[in-house]
Amino acid sequence: MKPRPFDYARPETIDEAVALLAEYGDDARVLAGGQSLMAMMNLRLADPAVLIDIARVAEMSHIRDLGDKIEVGAAVIQNRLLAWPELKAKLPLLAVALPWVGHFQTRNKGTICGSIAHADPSSEIPLSLATLEGEVVLRSARGERVLTASAFQLDMLTTAREGDELIVAVRFPVKPACRVAFREVARRHGDFAIVAVAAMIDGDGATRLGVGGMAGTPVVREIADGNVKDIVEQTIAELAGYEDLHASAELRRDLLRNLAPVVIAEAQTCAA
Repeated sequence: MKPRPFDYARPETIDEAVALLAEYGDDARVLAGGQSLMAMMNLRLADPAVLIDIARVAEMSHIRDLGDKIEVGAAVIQNRLLAWPELKAKLPLLAVALPWVGHFQTRNKGTICGSIAHADPSSEIPLSLATLEGEVVLRSARGERVLTASAFQLDMLTTAREGDELIVAVRFPVKPACRVAFREVARRHGDFAIVAVAAMIDGDGATRLGVGGMAGTPVVREIADGNVKDIVEQTIAELAGYEDLHASAELRRDLLRNLAPVVIAEAQTCAA
């Protein structure tokens, strides 16, 4: 299948993009890398009247160190962030998670913010943003607002973005001294994960476990001192998992049961 006819706009500034969204609202979709959106349009799961292409908006092509956060503009492709020299030192979780995202070719088109906007609960970048307690920066003709990852992603493919709002950037908190690990299970490397698990241990030994693929949004749990197996089982009991064409809820629970302790152990033994 192919998409229905649509109009195409390529703004050169954020203000121009925001003005177009104010005009078209829910009839418009924002195009950055297009790795998810174009597939959805081909299947007619998305049917916009106009595409607003932000890929060449220079104002959103930055990777900016804000001190306690790294801000990534909406036009930054995934491979550019992966190749950023400061990534491993400033955002070690992203350094280990990004190689799991798609393939080299798709990372050359797909954007960091585009993955956040798509809000697939199995996707590696939304899971990393949630585990790090990052933020999403939204702009509209009404002004700017900043939402936490948990406030932004509401459910599967559902976010708190209003029709006239543009995601202009995401902000990842800097975690330089953290020990991290990331693993996932998928049918093939590069596919969306059936279950993905991130672990992050800070300098004080506090552990955060991030889980993708078990609920409509990424799920993050704090793990205090205690038996990791028991805590993982408690998390599994709280997250029923969901059924789809790729896996049953039972398989998802079993994958998490086996994967989470491995990822936590890897984080415990890795060098900060």
